[in-house]
Amino acid sequence: MLNLPFSSRVMRLMAMPSSFALFFLLHLHFVISAFDIQPVITITSKSRAPPPAAALLTHNFYQRTCPDAEGIIHRKVLTWIQKDFTLAPALIRLHFHDCAVRGCDASILLNYRSSERSAYPSRTLRGFQVIDDIKAELERKCPKTVSCSDILTAAARDATILAGGPFWEVPFGRKDGRITIAAEAERVPQGHENVTALIDYFRHLGLDVLDLVALSGAHTIGRAACHSFHDRLYNFNRTGKADPNLKPPFLNMLRKHCKNDMDLVFLDATTPKMFDTAYFTNLQKKLGLLVTDQALFSDERTSSFVDLMANQPFLFDSQFSASMVKLGNVGVLTRKNEGEIRVNCNFVNPSRRK
Repeated sequence: MLNLPFSSRVMRLMAMPSSFALFFLLHLHFVISAFDIQPVITITSKSRAPPPAAALLTHNFYQRTCPDAEGIIHRKVLTWIQKDFTLAPALIRLHFHDCAVRGCDASILLNYRSSERSAYPSRTLRGFQVIDDIKAELERKCPKTVSCSDILTAAARDATILAGGPFWEVPFGRKDGRITIAAEAERVPQGHENVTALIDYFRHLGLDVLDLVALSGAHTIGRAACHSFHDRLYNFNRTGKADPNLKPPFLNMLRKHCKNDMDLVFLDATTPKMFDTAYFTNLQKKLGLLVTDQALFSDERTSSFVDLMANQPFLFDSQFSASMVKLGNVGVLTRKNEGEIRVNCNFVNPSRRK
């Protein structure tokens, strides 16, 4: 993953004094995030605090109980994406929407009338059939063993790889939640927020500004429905005019493609099917599609990271991997009396139904 010549990167950055310190800060952040380096704490009390839930996840969790679990997930994801490439970004987005509400517990998959899945922000989510297909195969091979939350987390990683993105090790051992509330899904960012709101939301998840910028880079692939940026085209901030940040050719193209609210437009205007840094260079050129995209380059708290990601592809890949691991660890259920292993990802197990 870090096989590019580090020394040559440093030499280039030394020619850019304003980026030099930031580069080392970002590189140090990646090392700490990727390898989960923790400060050494001496505990003198006889009663030690229990480890965080994510610390109970392991890379060999299914080694004995379902040794081909990752292989099954990967082969199924490959089959689906070969048929429909748009499922790659859809699975990444589905994983984010899951982790953004109650943590990574597969609550987004629960298919009830008042579930997260039924909420307004969830109506364009896709990929549920992929997860159902994977789960059915795993139930045949390893009954009641692999959780839906682990499946979704690994599927998002494999979808990234198949789109040309980086690989990262996924730790396993999550359990599935039993609670899903539509109103909670309404709080997920929908493309209209300012940077302060985004930073606050990510901080609520235990993620920082760098994670926000790196994970936003997933918009290098995928599409957005026109309703999510319609105001930018005709009534920006209720002025009755288009967003002045939209260049006329880009504005005209969007108006041409958006005849209906549910029409879809690529999030990356230049290389929409390649997992690359074009998303960030587009922001530099004012070609960000969503308000939340372009705002990252307009705010001083995030713009320097956008510049660095745009100019250093290997840093984007590395930080995206580290941030996805952090995202996949948000609010996980790993302890004995937490959650369950759902037999069907769409419903809690029968004994738990009310």
